[in-house]
Amino acid sequence: MPVEPVTVVLPCLNEAESLPAVLAAIPAGYRALVVDNNSTDGTAQVARSHGAEVVHETRAGYGSAVHAGVVAAQTPVVAVLDGDGSLDPAELPRLVAELDRGADMVTGRRRPVRGLRWPWHARLGTAAVCWRLRTRHKLPVHDIAPMRVVRRDALLTLGVTDRRSGYPLELLVRAAAAGWRVVEVDVDYGPRTGGQSKVSGSVRGSFTAAVDFWKVIS
Repeated sequence: MPVEPVTVVLPCLNEAESLPAVLAAIPAGYRALVVDNNSTDGTAQVARSHGAEVVHETRAGYGSAVHAGVVAAQTPVVAVLDGDGSLDPAELPRLVAELDRGADMVTGRRRPVRGLRWPWHARLGTAAVCWRLRTRHKLPVHDIAPMRVVRRDALLTLGVTDRRSGYPLELLVRAAAAGWRVVEVDVDYGPRTGGQSKVSGSVRGSFTAAVDFWKVIS
């Protein structure tokens, strides 16, 4: 059990296929909160049937879904995790433990499992943005953190405004400006267990994310 209650925010757009396994892997004592961001495949119904709380966010965008989940959470600590099955919720306690050791935010650095096909355009974009975070913002990170844990009130105080793909990058930039201690923890990164990625699954999706990222970091 975590020392402090933890809500796991899962921003979802059409993740009904992958959600059952993701929710089943949520650690004991953690609360699952699925943010349904205009899904058309029954994501909300699947989430409820597997015991998750559901929040509906009609404004499209990853940042919109994450922000809605953080606002709705009622625990001191929130974790954010993609609902596509590519990341294992069982890794979360290791990240939460770093908060107890003094970190202000803990992020999961994706390490691909053997055989994973990670599109070149997604890897290249991540590497370029993280290089800029390290050199310009002095933030020692190597990933854009699709898995992260942070104290809820502190996160809301940062005032992240991006509601699209740029949300996680703006979060890191603001954390650096606020002098936060950000710790990376290696986590396994596997294939999606259903559906198609809205970002790395296509060159167009990656390009849209890159534009959002550049607006934040330029």
